[in-house]
Amino acid sequence: MAATLEELARRASNCTLCPLAAGRTTVVFGVGNPSADLVFVGEGPGREEDLRGEPFVGRSGQLLDRLVLEEIGLTRDRFYIANTVKCRPPGNRDPLPAEVSSCRPYLEAQLEIIDPKVVVTLGNFATKLLLDTTEGITRLRGRTYPYRRGTLVPTFHPAAVLRSGGETMAKMRADLIRAKEALEAR
Repeated sequence: MAATLEELARRASNCTLCPLAAGRTTVVFGVGNPSADLVFVGEGPGREEDLRGEPFVGRSGQLLDRLVLEEIGLTRDRFYIANTVKCRPPGNRDPLPAEVSSCRPYLEAQLEIIDPKVVVTLGNFATKLLLDTTEGITRLRGRTYPYRRGTLVPTFHPAAVLRSGGETMAKMRADLIRAKEALEAR
């Protein structure tokens, strides 16, 4: 699809493959280290992300940054963050299957170009998409899975942690430790 992230981002910025393009302020392509060993994949941009053009900049992003620093020891400039869909669904609704399908080639190309050792999926949409399953995050998290030439670690979306609190946060922390171990093992 593209040889570099910059070229891919340019293509994505002009994408009109699904109806989400009509309502976006900006395409939220991805951000971070283009040669990162660790990539996080979330669901889709919210209001703040749509306005700023960067994934995970609101409360969920602040929580993610804090937990990654505490459990893995990395700051945002050392990993990469992308989403399954690159445009904000109206009213922050869940992305529709056709929207996820339209954006999938961009995400797959991002992962191909970056070639991370570990991919951490944040929540149901990213996990189901990349593991090609209908199983939910509650059943899939807590383990690692072979993915491409590395490992995939599913965990909760930070927004779910903000809503649910203690037990969910403890499980997410454990998953991030699992990701750190996978990084160190490769």
